[in-house]
Amino acid sequence: MFKRHLAALSLAALMIVAPLAGCGSKDSSTSTKTEDASSSTTATTTNTDSSSNTTNDDSTKKLTGDFEIQYFVGGYGDKWWKKVIADFKAANPDLNVKESGGPKINDQMKPRWVGGNPPDFVYIDGPNLNDRQMVEDGQLEDLTDWMKDATNIDGTKISDILAQPPQLFDGKVYDIPLVLNSWGVFWDKALFQEKGWEEPKDWQSFLAVSDKIKAAGVTPFIHTGKYPYYINGAILYPAIVSANNNDISILQDMADSKVEAFQQPAVLTALNKIVELRDKGFIDKASIQINHTDSQMLFLQHKDAFIPNGLWLPNEMAKDVPGGFSFGFIPSVTQDSGGKVVANTSTANVAIAKNAKNKEAAKAFLQFIFSEAQASQWAELSGAPSNIKGDISSSSAPSHVKDAARYLTDSNTVVVPSITFNADVDKAMQDATDALTIGKITPEEWVQRVVDVAKKVKK
Repeated sequence: MFKRHLAALSLAALMIVAPLAGCGSKDSSTSTKTEDASSSTTATTTNTDSSSNTTNDDSTKKLTGDFEIQYFVGGYGDKWWKKVIADFKAANPDLNVKESGGPKINDQMKPRWVGGNPPDFVYIDGPNLNDRQMVEDGQLEDLTDWMKDATNIDGTKISDILAQPPQLFDGKVYDIPLVLNSWGVFWDKALFQEKGWEEPKDWQSFLAVSDKIKAAGVTPFIHTGKYPYYINGAILYPAIVSANNNDISILQDMADSKVEAFQQPAVLTALNKIVELRDKGFIDKASIQINHTDSQMLFLQHKDAFIPNGLWLPNEMAKDVPGGFSFGFIPSVTQDSGGKVVANTSTANVAIAKNAKNKEAAKAFLQFIFSEAQASQWAELSGAPSNIKGDISSSSAPSHVKDAARYLTDSNTVVVPSITFNADVDKAMQDATDALTIGKITPEEWVQRVVDVAKKVKK
């Protein structure tokens, strides 16, 4: 899964333009157009003189039948999905494309996945959708052989243009990264300049400026207690890598639910940094009970100076960003002075259902979306960098995106490829981190909680 650390260093090239847009759903984004899949007909392909170029091996294949796409609508919005689906329909007029999208679509579609009647194509993002779990449950199509030679509609080999390669599950490919994100810590550059606060470069400078921030009557740090994967992704996991001599294999072992990985000294060292934040009174007490948008709003209102988040934050909160606000960003603050920045990346992936009724159309859609034209269109309509290699040096990308790109191209940055933990282990880590931030458990008890779950998973 972490097989290509060096390949991940090409992540900087991914930043075509603008910030990523979010895991959390927005109540205002609703677009659910789901038809009963029982009415779907098995796809057929007919050789015609059509010049459709959406197939991999034969540009004359004509796509027919029903084809259903499931996509989560969160901070990225749904403008790109609406446009790309319309483009795909135009290219394949004999194909009946159905959209099943919305902020709650993952929950709405769960009974169909469990019942063996899923949509053909799925965008794996948002809550309650975990690719590792879907693979373990046998819900996703094995794309290993297909990916070896698959080309996009431009005739370019897809694997050659991906900034980050697909994660491997027991050596096999089941989903492909469409969007990339780097976790990190945000602040308002304008506020820091006004107050004379130094921007953090490492753990020591982060603590030092947090002391000044607290003395000025502002709470230094807020996180999203309802979704603890934010603080884990931006604070805990980079801290573990730093404490493990910048060796990312410890996270790989954790993702494989290896009990001994959670018992390594590096884990306790990282957990104690969260304890230090807590004991210094740097964590906003409201954090434990609020969701992502509430914590982000308090941050934008300068109630709190720092927030751990993903690159989607500015786009997700675009309507609420005050005038003059300037996002500062660093992938990690938990490295000791002189240590390397750790960029913990994550992806939003796409896949084909193992029980898909129209796999031909699903593969054609994969070829359609992994093109340079669609990558550019994604950036324009979602405000997010795609997983197709690109150069932002001459783009109008916001400063925080360029900051992220600068870190990701720096040879001194440790780039962690996307990780997916076992769902039960992930939940245990999230719950334990929340409990740690409010003093309900010790770091040692955090480890024991998670080890207990990992042991059950391995059995």
